[in-house]
Amino acid sequence: MSLFKARDWWSTVLGEKEEFDQGCLCVADVDNSGQDKIIVGSYMGYLRIFNPHPVKPGDGFQAEDLLLEVQLREPILQVEVGKFVSGTEVLHLAVLHCRKLCVYAVSGMLGNVDHGNQYQIKLMYEHNLQRTACNMTYGPFGGVKGRDLICIQSMDGMLMLFEQESYAFGRFLPGFLLPGPLAYSSRTDSFITVSSCRQVESYKYQVLAFATDADERQETEQQKLGSGKRLVVDWVLNIGEQALDICVVSFNQAVSSVFVLGERNFFCLKDNGQIRFMKKLDCSPSCFLPYCSVTEGTINTLVVNHSNMLHVYQDVTLKWATQLPHIPVSVKVANLQGLRGVIVTLSDSGHLQCSYLGTDPSLFQAPKIESREINYEEIDAEMKQLQKIIKEATKTQDILPKSESERELIVTAEVSPELDAESQAIDSEVKAEAVPSVTVKITIQSRVTAQKPKLAVCVEAPLALSCDQFDFDDLAPDASETVVLSVFLKGNCLPPELEGDCVASYSIPTAESVCCFVLGIIKVAQCKFRLPLRLICLPTQPSKTANHKLTIDTNKPPVSFLTIFPDFADQSEEDQSNALGFQFLTGSKVTLLASKTSQRYRIQSDQLEDLWLITKELTLRLEEHFKKQNCKDFTCTFSGSIPLQEYFELIDRHFELRLNAEKLKEMLSERAVQFRAIERRLLTRFKDKTPAPLQHLDTLLEGTFREVIALADAAEENQANVFQAFMKLQSATHLVVMLISLWQKLSADQIAVLEATFLPLAQETDDL
Repeated sequence: MSLFKARDWWSTVLGEKEEFDQGCLCVADVDNSGQDKIIVGSYMGYLRIFNPHPVKPGDGFQAEDLLLEVQLREPILQVEVGKFVSGTEVLHLAVLHCRKLCVYAVSGMLGNVDHGNQYQIKLMYEHNLQRTACNMTYGPFGGVKGRDLICIQSMDGMLMLFEQESYAFGRFLPGFLLPGPLAYSSRTDSFITVSSCRQVESYKYQVLAFATDADERQETEQQKLGSGKRLVVDWVLNIGEQALDICVVSFNQAVSSVFVLGERNFFCLKDNGQIRFMKKLDCSPSCFLPYCSVTEGTINTLVVNHSNMLHVYQDVTLKWATQLPHIPVSVKVANLQGLRGVIVTLSDSGHLQCSYLGTDPSLFQAPKIESREINYEEIDAEMKQLQKIIKEATKTQDILPKSESERELIVTAEVSPELDAESQAIDSEVKAEAVPSVTVKITIQSRVTAQKPKLAVCVEAPLALSCDQFDFDDLAPDASETVVLSVFLKGNCLPPELEGDCVASYSIPTAESVCCFVLGIIKVAQCKFRLPLRLICLPTQPSKTANHKLTIDTNKPPVSFLTIFPDFADQSEEDQSNALGFQFLTGSKVTLLASKTSQRYRIQSDQLEDLWLITKELTLRLEEHFKKQNCKDFTCTFSGSIPLQEYFELIDRHFELRLNAEKLKEMLSERAVQFRAIERRLLTRFKDKTPAPLQHLDTLLEGTFREVIALADAAEENQANVFQAFMKLQSATHLVVMLISLWQKLSADQIAVLEATFLPLAQETDDL
């Protein structure tokens, strides 16, 4: 038997298909007999009064537990017990309906036979409400002695105050939208509620009494002159969430406090609205109740959540947690049959329960387990069987990538060693005399039946393809398909990479897919290809001067450029063995120099970003050259300073263009709004049956149209500049990463981490 389950002392289920809410439960000595009774009202109009007295804990409902059950024919929104009748201080029952407030006297008569005592209610007075009620509160408003006044909040934000049998006044709450919980603080003589602005508001009773009457909402001339008083809030606290309930508590050993239960927290406030403490709740609460604590200066709070849990807090410290069989909408603490601190809960479906915390001793004893001899042979055989199953399940043949000979579909790309005799470049923005192209031949070879294979080819912008998507019919085993395409430079800037990717997607048929005529398991095969440097640059005369220079050190003697750059160097020119010039199609030049005495190579250019492609090509060709000579210890290093200042200038330029793009976008939006507004004005003038002068609206429309076109052209031009700046920044970033890796002699894995950090995206986007 769990220690953390609420122990059922007495429980019952009220009616059939009845609904209940927060104000439908009240615990008080309603018949003035000296013992607490449980009063419950339902939305079906039933009023019930209970006096539970089970013979033993856990007994169900007995007929004599129900003292009174009467149907009032109107939904009961709230029940309260207080001194509501003038001339006497005995307790009476107030019942709030949608359009009526009724006050009853509950009395019991001693029975003359075995049926027990008889209880009845007598209507003392009632008030017909002009507005639909939401909730109510009561108390000694204005500091009156020996009686309680009632305040009702309507659905449209009016506070209606009743001095027992007579209506006092009504006031509208300022800025009202939806009604919230309402409570009265006798210590400060004020009403406390939570508005739709999600803030706790306090209104003094005296301010309400002397404010402008709610029936006279239109301001008169005298009020405008200052003779009337406006309803002013006493204090405001923003809690940032809607409130479920408010309780004002004042115990002898604790200071007066205002407790507010929010959707995610509960707050304890001082009388002036300052927060004493707050507690963040783990689950969404349904109701709560502060009550007196045995520890001086603290207050205990019962908080029930939608996880059927009741938590007991001492200020903000969780002291106990117990599980309930239902989700209550209201919780009270009662003294029943001499048992103090009984927790009374009511759910929205009518489950009424009286429970207490703790546990009863359990007499259950676990039975003894029959002892038997262990059969080691059976256990050994079972262990071997389990190990065999684990071994089969952890095979890595489908997890690790397959080798070239085991792949089901192989994609290969072959780049032509020579440029196309007739260039296939179309719509190129490059201003050079001729834009070359190179042919790439891609072959797909299938070892199994491949359904609907598709091939996608992509290259780095501003490079472009003559065709980038290919669809094929089903491939039989050992069948192949070949496609030919051309690559050329389309944009008027340099690409950051001279590489391309081929990705082929296909599906392998399964037994289920063949039967259902659907695609089988979808798989992907891919490969990369490298484009020649001749695609974007031409040989030219070396330049002696340059703004940016880099020196790459090696551990081997310098190699003649006639050997490693045969496609650029003229074999008849001996001077080109140590100096070589490259001119990109975009117009910039790069010079490559080899030292005759040391093992160094120098790359120089007027632009930092232009150094990247030549530097990378140099290192790749040197590695290939020494690899052919079976030299395995060749390394390149960099000992100079990283050109960070020039790199930061490229970052600033790119950032400036992006800011300019945002500015142009904002200006274009403003002009477009202005253009549409002028169009609407003109359209109204043209539709008017009586012609009116245009007042130069046509001239203003034409001028705005010109501004919109000019801003659109400027935005388009700026977008092209942003793209070029991004390409330059990407090339410079590649160069900086390469120089850092050569400087620190990083491994391939470390270089991959560095590239992933500095090069997260391969294209320009707004989220970059």
